[in-house]
Amino acid sequence: MKKSLDAAGRRPHPIGWLGGVLAGVLLTMPAAAFTAELRQDAPARYTVVKGDTLWGISGRFLQSPWQWPEVWDVNPQIRNPHLIYPGDSVYLYYANGQPRLGLERGQGGTVRLSPEVRRIPRREAIPPLPLNTVKNFLEGNRIVEPSRIENVPYVVAGDNRRLISGAGDRLYVRGDLPHMQRFGLYRPGQRYEDPDTGEFLGLELETLGEARFIRQQGDIAILEVVSSRQEIRDTDLVLPLESLPVTPEFQPRGPGRPSEGHILSVPGGVQFIGRLDVVALDLGERDGLEPGHVLAVEQQGELIADPVTQESIRLPGEDAGWLMVFRVYERISYALVMHATRSLAVGDRVHAPQVENMLADNGGE
Repeated sequence: MKKSLDAAGRRPHPIGWLGGVLAGVLLTMPAAAFTAELRQDAPARYTVVKGDTLWGISGRFLQSPWQWPEVWDVNPQIRNPHLIYPGDSVYLYYANGQPRLGLERGQGGTVRLSPEVRRIPRREAIPPLPLNTVKNFLEGNRIVEPSRIENVPYVVAGDNRRLISGAGDRLYVRGDLPHMQRFGLYRPGQRYEDPDTGEFLGLELETLGEARFIRQQGDIAILEVVSSRQEIRDTDLVLPLESLPVTPEFQPRGPGRPSEGHILSVPGGVQFIGRLDVVALDLGERDGLEPGHVLAVEQQGELIADPVTQESIRLPGEDAGWLMVFRVYERISYALVMHATRSLAVGDRVHAPQVENMLADNGGE
C-alpha cells in the first residue's frame, strides 16, 4: 500500500504513477495497478533542459526508467509521448493525501496534467533516447538477411579504370538490379552466426554511399555516385536503399514474451561496451523482438579453476545493465546500451528484465 507524506516530509514509495510525467498525464487510477517504483533520491522538482531524453528524465524518478510506458497502457487516449519540452518544470504535489503531478511550462503558468493529447510542435519535443546516436549508426550500417545474400549485384569497375571511386564518378555494376533510380553502395562486414548452433543469422554491411541509375547495357549497369561516406571499390555491393525505421514515437517497454540471447558484437570494434554503445544481438523478429523493447544484460561470470578438482567452472552471471532495441531484422537486432553498472562484453547474455532483481540505484542515463 502506498502511504501519504509523513511528518518528516519524506515521499512514499513504491508508487507507480510517476511514468505519467513522461506521458504528460495526471493519473487517477489506484497505485496498486502499477509496479514501477520511485527512486529513493527522486527529486521534488526537475527543470527540463535541452539534450534531455524521456529515458533520462524518468531515470531521475523511477528505479526502472523503461517502465514509464506502463501508464500509457492504461491511458489509451495518449498517443504522443513527446509532451515535455526544454524549460518545463515537472513537480510533485499531493491531493487528498495522494501524490499528483504538475507541469509548470517554461513560459510561466502552472498546468495540471491530464490524459488529453497536447499538440505542440514535434521539433521541440524531448525524444525518448538519443536519436542522433541511433540515426548516425543506421545511416552507416545494415543487415542483409541470409535469404538475400546470394547473387547481390556488385561493382566490377570504376570510370576510366579507376580503382577507387567517389561522388560524381561512374560505376559499372554487374548483377540483376531492380527497376529503381537510387541504390545504396555497401561493403561486406561481419558475418553473424548463432553462438550455440552455428546458424547463419545475417551479414552486416557498411554503408559507403548512394548512386543513381544511368543506363543498362547487357548485364552491366552504369551508375553515378551521388554521395559517398568513403571510397567505393571493386566487389562492393549494390542494393536498394534501406529506409530508416526509427521515429521519435516508439515507446520503451518490456518484451511481450520471454526473450533470451547474447551480444554478438559491437560494430566498430569496441572491446569494452558501455553506455550509448550500439550492440548486435542474436534475437530478431522471429523471437518476438520489436523496436522499443528493453532487455537486461547479464555479465558473464568469471571462468575459474575449481580449487579442489581443478576443473574449469564459470561463476554465475550478474545483471549489469539495460539495452533498448531500435532496429529489428528477422534473426538479428541492434540495441543501444542505456545503462551499465559493469563493463559489458561480447557473449554476455541478454534477457527480459526482472525488475525485482535490479539494483535500486539503476536509474538515469
